Amino acid sequence: MKLDIKVKRIYEPPSPGDGQRVLIDRVWPRGVRKEDAALTLWLKTIAPSDELRKWFGHEPTRWMEFQQRYRGELDRNSDAVGQLRALLDNGRVTLLYGAQDELHNNAVALADYLSLKG
Repeated sequence: MKLDIKVKRIYEPPSPGDGQRVLIDRVWPRGVRKEDAALTLWLKTIAPSDELRKWFGHEPTRWMEFQQRYRGELDRNSDAVGQLRALLDNGRVTLLYGAQDELHNNAVALADYLSLKG
């Protein structure tokens, strides 16, 4: 079964097609009011560690290694991954992130991880 995962910046307005909206950043995004975010869940425990996040710094040249390191963290974080998988059992989940880079961010890496692991 293919997982129904979308990735979206939290700064984009919510839409009915989002399904369950899950913020996966450890830090609340600037300028976003909690009541406007329309979240199902803020799953900050699934975010990359502070050490990994700071090392990556959204440098595209570090993207491949970031993904590998983050996958290792996710492999050791079965509680948070299990929470997200349980939501996916109930339909579409939109992973929300605050980064400006739409190609190189933890939501993209997490969506790929979940798709690879089925």
